[in-house]
Amino acid sequence: METPAVYRQGRRALEAEGWVIQAVVIDGKPGVARVFGDLPVQICQFHQVKTVGRYLTRHPKLRAAEELWRITLMLTKVDEATFTRLLDAWYKYWQEFLNEKTTCTCCPRPRYTHKRLRSAYRSLRINLPYLFTYLKYPDYHIPNTTNCLDGMFSQIKNRLAVHRGLRQDRRYKIIGEILSGERK
Repeated sequence: METPAVYRQGRRALEAEGWVIQAVVIDGKPGVARVFGDLPVQICQFHQVKTVGRYLTRHPKLRAAEELWRITLMLTKVDEATFTRLLDAWYKYWQEFLNEKTTCTCCPRPRYTHKRLRSAYRSLRINLPYLFTYLKYPDYHIPNTTNCLDGMFSQIKNRLAVHRGLRQDRRYKIIGEILSGERK
């Protein structure tokens, strides 16, 4: 399970072995960015688009959702200032719509009518400081996605699949060997 505590433990272990971490690219799990608060943190733009897509679907029906989806798809094509301007303009136009509430017979309090749309916007707004880190540190050559790492995980999973039924300690040993071979 990927939790901030696991990342903290992993960071300590790497630094104890002498690794110097210059920057990190994460998939956007809540709380993980704080583990690396003293380093440049890039949230994977691909994962951010997927997160918004889960809230809105890839073919939203509401005009506000369609527009937010179009803005989200521009994430990899624009810089932070442009993306922020687009997001701010969208919010200003749709703010009243987002704040609409509906009273349900089963609930005593009114609830936001467009909860998923609000969640999609909130995800973009909260993660915005971490979505363009790669542009702020050009000398570090930080990727804007975790794609290369995800590809490595696929290779590891494929190699482990050959050895089905291994005990956990042996699986970790194989993973360690694979990773140490990658470093050479």
